[in-house]
Amino acid sequence: MVTTYKLGKSPIEVTPIGLGTWQFSRSRGFAGRYWASIPQERVVEIVRATLDGGINWFDTAEVYGNGASEESLAEALREIGSARDAYVIADKWFPAFRTKRSIAKTFPERERALAAIAADATARTTIDLHQIHQPFSFSRVESQAAEMGRLVDDGRVRAVGVSNFNESRMRRAHDRLATMGIPLASNQMRYSLIDREIERNGVLDAAKELGITIIAYSPLSQGILTGRFHDGEDIRGSSGPRKWLGRFKPAGLDATRPLIETLRSVAAAHACTPAQVALAWTVQMHGASIVAIPGASSPGQAASNAAALAVRLNPAELADLDERGRAAERALKKR
Repeated sequence: MVTTYKLGKSPIEVTPIGLGTWQFSRSRGFAGRYWASIPQERVVEIVRATLDGGINWFDTAEVYGNGASEESLAEALREIGSARDAYVIADKWFPAFRTKRSIAKTFPERERALAAIAADATARTTIDLHQIHQPFSFSRVESQAAEMGRLVDDGRVRAVGVSNFNESRMRRAHDRLATMGIPLASNQMRYSLIDREIERNGVLDAAKELGITIIAYSPLSQGILTGRFHDGEDIRGSSGPRKWLGRFKPAGLDATRPLIETLRSVAAAHACTPAQVALAWTVQMHGASIVAIPGASSPGQAASNAAALAVRLNPAELADLDERGRAAERALKKR
């Protein structure tokens, strides 16, 4: 049986690994153009492989293709036919150049985008976790949090989360929701073996103190931690701007090569892949405080993500990877 973690102090339970669905954006909109369009039949295969592997939740967002990711995910779930209570949907409202009023105003659009699964009418809401995608809007954090809380009070969502909130903003959102008797369930942040800022800036410590789950996005650092670019895969054939990032250039790959070798060694001991070890480290190093949402653009990647749920690292392996990851991050900064 697959272990589940509670999202903060909310009633929602998720597997330690979920599926991020930015890549389902159908190449629409500014954010959606980051990815090549994935045929819907392949999306269905990806979602099926995710569910078959034991993963029970999906993270999407309004800004991912202006609703295209939501629609693509919902259509896939409807075609597969899984019962609504078998999976969790996390969505995100984009606050830039908007006020708090946009939350309630645009929520019906989120419901329409996800209408394919809403048609499977149950007592469950269409969206389980609704998140503020980033902290900058024309309204204060407290006002945004209160509007999100009203969706919970109205029974339209089950929990509230935030994304890319620093410690101060996270605490402010938490405190405002607390006045409504609603816990802040999560804060979605970049985190991986070589992206450790939340360990230094107070976010992780505050999340543990307040009972807020960190949802780690880019837990494989855009593919670096798979080791495939160290093996010679040409980054120039990849989608999105990562091909111009320093960590994908020869000096950056050299900086992370010792970590990749350690990942490979641990993977050999567990009969798995370096990517699966990196995911396992992300969701085990801090107990139930962190869950992860790697993406997948093929059924094979989805199945690989799910298989990481079965990888159990021992304390020595966790500590060694922790040290190697810190060293790699420092080396990247010096390159």
